[in-house]
Amino acid sequence: MSAADDGARCGRDELMEVNAARALGGAKTCFVGIGLPSTAANLARRTVNPDLVLVYESGTIGSRPTRLPLSIGDGELADTADAVVSVPEMFNYWLQGGRIDVGFLGAAQLDRFANINTTVVDRGPDRPEGRLPGAGGAPEIAANCGEVFVVLRHTRRNLVPALDFVTTLGHGTGPGDRAALGLRGAGPTTVITDLGVLRPDPDTAELVLTALHPGATVEQARAATGWDLRTAPHLTTTEAPTDAELAALRALKAAPAPPGTGRATPQALRLEKPR
Repeated sequence: MSAADDGARCGRDELMEVNAARALGGAKTCFVGIGLPSTAANLARRTVNPDLVLVYESGTIGSRPTRLPLSIGDGELADTADAVVSVPEMFNYWLQGGRIDVGFLGAAQLDRFANINTTVVDRGPDRPEGRLPGAGGAPEIAANCGEVFVVLRHTRRNLVPALDFVTTLGHGTGPGDRAALGLRGAGPTTVITDLGVLRPDPDTAELVLTALHPGATVEQARAATGWDLRTAPHLTTTEAPTDAELAALRALKAAPAPPGTGRATPQALRLEKPR
């Protein structure tokens, strides 16, 4: 099947989400961020890693939601969990105790050393700064999980030469910064976008393009990156999503939210013919 055929059967977001789920194939525990990370983690549990233990910041351990949770406070996370602990216990014992394999985060801005901004963005002269959701548990997740995966869309607005605000430390300014601060985890090891996969260079810690999704090009990735993006010596192409992966992803997204939550499925958003 050609790259064009792959593009016809799935969109760029689906390429990103499936590959983000695949990255969790070998993980035992995942500290899940809301949004794209939650989509990837829940898809992974339905496909490549049925035994994956999903951990959310609100204190739920081993959640098995039947739909995408609306937030870390979604009741189904607690209803389907193996255990629910207090937030202080979650952070002090489970996270800072080094008991979580992978932290999965999103980002509004990401720089070449995988530092993350989810706090505030500069919107230009004579315009108020743009306020974002904030840190949540991301700084602690990035500091203490065994490693960190990041998922975000590949645009120059998201992959920037310099962050407007450093919310979460990735690799700082390069090798040695994490160790100097006493951070236990390896930090960001994989960044999945809708164009490909980036990983830190082992010598410089700068993110390097290591794989492209079907249909994407190096030129396209470089044009969508705010710094001079380097490529790995042996650039690979990710495998196209299988029919089973796409079916699982689409079913997960289509699962309805409880009545009164204000989130509709795509089917519910279809307009009726005028009467």
